Amino acid sequence: MTDTDARSGHGSEGRGRKDSARGNVFSRLALFIRQVIAELRKVIWPTRKELVAYTTVVVVFVLVMAGIIAAFDYVFTKGVLFVFG
Repeated sequence: MTDTDARSGHGSEGRGRKDSARGNVFSRLALFIRQVIAELRKVIWPTRKELVAYTTVVVVFVLVMAGIIAAFDYVFTKGVLFVFG
C-alpha cells in the first residue's frame, strides 16, 4: 500500500466511492429524497411574525445601502465633473 492509499483510506485495489454507492440510479435518488425530507423535518421554521420582521429588516437594510451608494455616486460624479469638467 502506498502513502497515498493510506491517507485516502482506500486499499490498493482502487476501490473508493463506487463500493458505497451501490444500487441503481432510482434507488439512490429515492434515498436522497428520503434524506432531504428527513432533514427538512429537523428545520425550525420561523413564524409568520418572525418572517415579516426578518423581511422588513432586510428590505430596510438594502434601501439604506442603496441610498448610501447613490449618495457616494452623486458626490464622486460631481467631483469628477468639477476636476475634469
